[in-house]
Amino acid sequence: MADTAMREPTFWILTALVAERRHGYALIQEVANLSQGRVELKVTTLYAALDRLSQQGLVVPDGDEVTDGRLRRFFRLSSSGRAALTAEIDRMEQNARDARARLATAPDAAWRVVV
Repeated sequence: MADTAMREPTFWILTALVAERRHGYALIQEVANLSQGRVELKVTTLYAALDRLSQQGLVVPDGDEVTDGRLRRFFRLSSSGRAALTAEIDRMEQNARDARARLATAPDAAWRVVV
């Protein structure tokens, strides 16, 4: 995962699972909240992603419970998922530092950014 960029929905799903285990609907809401509405997951997209992330060992199914009268499947972040998320954050931060450094040395002062 460290060699390529993580897809944004994956990044936000893993981020939403950092603090606590969540069921699908709670994940959809938390991802929308964390991404400030940029990522709006559909149920089928979410569960396809969760199945893929589970197969990759990044999330772990964490039981089914009745919540608000509905049966909910819960998921939690695995230690591999935490490591993948950390690696992605490091990659994004390095990219931002590199881009900021280029902007700071740009010949056009109007585009100069304070580092």
